[in-house]
Amino acid sequence: MPKTIKNVFLSKLTFEKMLSAHIRASKGKKTKKEVIIFEMELETNLIRIMDEIKNNTYKFGEYREFVIHEPKERIIKSLPYRDRIVHQWYVEEFIKPYFMKRFINDTYACLDNRGTHKSVICVQNQLRNATKLYGENYYILKTDIKKYFYSIDKEILLKILSSKIKDKKLLEFSKKILDDGNEVGIPIGNYTSQFFANIYLNELDHYVKDELKIKFYTRYMDDQIFILKTKAEAKEVLNLVSTFVSAHLNLLLNHKSRYYPNKLGVDFCGYIIYPTHILLRKRFKKKVKKSIKQWIYLKNNNIFYDKKFLLSYNSFLGHASHSNSYNYVNKIEIILYNNNLK
Repeated sequence: MPKTIKNVFLSKLTFEKMLSAHIRASKGKKTKKEVIIFEMELETNLIRIMDEIKNNTYKFGEYREFVIHEPKERIIKSLPYRDRIVHQWYVEEFIKPYFMKRFINDTYACLDNRGTHKSVICVQNQLRNATKLYGENYYILKTDIKKYFYSIDKEILLKILSSKIKDKKLLEFSKKILDDGNEVGIPIGNYTSQFFANIYLNELDHYVKDELKIKFYTRYMDDQIFILKTKAEAKEVLNLVSTFVSAHLNLLLNHKSRYYPNKLGVDFCGYIIYPTHILLRKRFKKKVKKSIKQWIYLKNNNIFYDKKFLLSYNSFLGHASHSNSYNYVNKIEIILYNNNLK
């Protein structure tokens, strides 16, 4: 794979690749009205997209906005279906093949064969290795970026992209994808956004690993975990990271970024991680407790929805299975059984 992207844009614009993008974009959404309508004239619609891209007349549609409240309130933006196909094509044909190899091994969000649970295992392994290297007492530095997606500077992002992308047509199309009328911020909800966000903080990753030479470091999107020998070192790294993201990426660290003794464990990706075991967060347990009350209420009032309950319950079991929580899970199952929910 060449180090830069040159003269490939139009060669990747084939019906087969666009059809594959449609298949990925429609996964789990086959019953949605916009997908059904698009598939009524599938070949014609895909060819139209390709012609518009080739002739530089493709225009992205208007965003639809909605709010989610879990795990915290966020504004999600969604483009029309045809645009989501184009995003799939763009990411799979250009971003993944040419940028994946630039990512460090210990960044895990939204990347193939990585993900939440592998990031947790990585942190635990790093804790074990730190214990061997530093002894029983050392420090954890936990940082995250303030309002990350809303704060990404598009001009800086384009400079990062252009250092790799030398294909003029592809670079212009990248600008078109990013152009939503705002100079700062990328939409939460776009398939492209999660990859742009990873590319943006890849600059921090390489600063941490290549320049600061931090041995134990893990990133999951905008959350970073550093394992350091002393309190003084943790304080210094916090200041250096804060300065770097401000000066080079026009970002601010969240005021909750802090360093603390390793004995408190590492609060990361929904778990409290120790070298010897992994626990569920208290917040997760509170959420489960609240959900059980809702399930019992619905069941007692004959408005219980079995499918929705099953999805929630399986999600709970899946999350808990990656922790040392046998007794807790058993307790929950007894409560569900006693209330005729199992």
